[in-house]
Amino acid sequence: MDGYALTRKGLGKKALDMALYASVIADLLSDIITVLAAVQIAHLALMIGPVEFFAIIIFSLTIIAAVSGKSLIKGLISGGLRLLLATVGMDSLYGVTRFTFGNINLTGGLNMVPVLIGLFAIPEIIQQLKGKKLHPEKTTILDTDVVVSTQENKITWKEFTGIFPTIFRGAIIGSIIGIIPGVGASPASFLNYSRSKKVSKHPEEYGNGSLEGVAAAEAGNNGVCGPTLIPLLTLGIPGDKTTAVLLGAFVIQGLTPGPLLFVKHIDIIYGIFIAMIVINFIVFGIGKMALKWAALINRVPREVMFPIVFILCVFGSYASNNMLFDVWLMLIIGGMGYFMLMFGLPQAPFVIAFILSPLFEGGLRRSLIMSQGDLTVFVTQPIALTFLLLTLFSIIFILRGKKKELELSKEE
Repeated sequence: MDGYALTRKGLGKKALDMALYASVIADLLSDIITVLAAVQIAHLALMIGPVEFFAIIIFSLTIIAAVSGKSLIKGLISGGLRLLLATVGMDSLYGVTRFTFGNINLTGGLNMVPVLIGLFAIPEIIQQLKGKKLHPEKTTILDTDVVVSTQENKITWKEFTGIFPTIFRGAIIGSIIGIIPGVGASPASFLNYSRSKKVSKHPEEYGNGSLEGVAAAEAGNNGVCGPTLIPLLTLGIPGDKTTAVLLGAFVIQGLTPGPLLFVKHIDIIYGIFIAMIVINFIVFGIGKMALKWAALINRVPREVMFPIVFILCVFGSYASNNMLFDVWLMLIIGGMGYFMLMFGLPQAPFVIAFILSPLFEGGLRRSLIMSQGDLTVFVTQPIALTFLLLTLFSIIFILRGKKKELELSKEE
């Protein structure tokens, strides 16, 4: 809102610069928090067994399903659909094949790369080819009828220092929210924006071209990035869709995220931490050079762009295992993803459940083997009981919130 309003005032470059500064600084601060917190959490994670791990995954899937769409039920259906597909392939405990129907390509389960490409890229391509948003606007975000001087379009040191507390607040809020699996960047962005508006000396400017508003939204949004790695690296639970893809990269390389990763591959952990911090400076440099030219992509005809994207999707799916089967898998999952969008089923629970399903099944079955089939094992372990109760309270809290929203909408 504020970025567009500033652009209409001829201050588009100033808004873009502030967005870049807020994003990089908040990300850098949250990365430092991640480095300081991850190792400590990893030590605590060593006390977690299959029973506790199963309870944590149940809690994570519930939260992810709840915050990924307007309907908790639809989120659970999306995650449950993936858990059902997880039964395809070889049993990890007994080594028997399940639901392969004699197709040797399914022995190892559904390949992650074509599934992710199909779920995210193909539905968007189908929508574009159907005619939605096929004709881009004639202007870009940098176009405006108002002309201001070059000096006015630059951020002064006084403006930057005045807005820095907003950026710092966004990094803290983003870090806290980022540690919680599945919540994502949007809630952090809105939370920091609303909080900054409350404490601002000029709250009336928010939504009407506030430079502080731009910084608040971007700082909260990017403050989430680093801490989403904490649940991934310490517990093996991805915090969002991006870390879910990163978890897939770990698995492809034969690495299992979790507390033992800090013991067996501490060099990789510190390599990730160093890269996280260094990349902020690289992003800043690229951003300064590319801000103006990146906006010009809006002028590329989508009728040209999306066929090219589709070809790249086919190449990427085939290259993952050099098998044509993966291309067909991508198309099938893409069709399913399109129908998920049509019926309002969120993608995030499906993706996270796709990653967590082996851990979910393994934790459940190992727990039952250890307890000789006694289900009370999940309520006799303190940590497991805590997370199961949190799951129950979360469902109640979410359902009450949805009920209030429904009542308010009826009153309006």
